[in-house]
Amino acid sequence: MLLIGLILFGMIIGAGAQLLLGREHGAIDWTVAIVSGLLGSFVGGLLSSVLAGDGLELRASGLIGSLVGAVIVTAGWRWYVARPRA
Repeated sequence: MLLIGLILFGMIIGAGAQLLLGREHGAIDWTVAIVSGLLGSFVGGLLSSVLAGDGLELRASGLIGSLVGAVIVTAGWRWYVARPRA
């Protein structure tokens, strides 16, 4: 049950990140939403840990940290996909 809750939380946070950055093609990419939401939670937790002076401890963060992390992951993914290939 916890795993389903984490996946749903990641999906909602990832969708929120896509809405903040603007949706591509007018729809939410749910695969990217789930991945960026789950990874974003860890990225946000790591950033809040470093900024708080706790060191490099990987921990789950709160709602705002998760959203900030998901925005970073989603923006990084969009940059990676859109970059010119040589």
